Amino acid sequence: MEIAKVELTELTNKLFMYTDSRDWQKLIEEVFTDHVDFDMSSAGGGTPQRLKAGDICKTWKQGFHDVDAVHHQAGHYLITVSGSTADIYAYAVATHYKKSATKGHTRSFTGSYNLQATLLNEGWRLHAFKYNLKYADGNTTLE
Repeated sequence: MEIAKVELTELTNKLFMYTDSRDWQKLIEEVFTDHVDFDMSSAGGGTPQRLKAGDICKTWKQGFHDVDAVHHQAGHYLITVSGSTADIYAYAVATHYKKSATKGHTRSFTGSYNLQATLLNEGWRLHAFKYNLKYADGNTTLE
């Protein structure tokens, strides 16, 4: 079980690191299952739904198109493993930077994540993703 928790911690770190580096292909290949129960409703992301991993990455790619840098700082992971499934709870702060913004160069989002993973032949992958926004600060529109 301890090895699983190390692998799940790395999986969660990959989620944030690959998002920050905009490595959409690695998110698809190494982080998500083919379809993900996806919920960003707390941050204005619409109704929770089941999405293809590629569609999630396409949306994020479009959303970060005009942003110069993205940085997630995550931790306080609480991981519960039950056979070939796992629940992962994480705190995280995301900062977005846009040099050309005139009302402040950054915005930050503070919240938590409820993630669920499944053990597949290729390793652990996320099949459920829920973001719980606590608050946003700074130039939230990056105008």
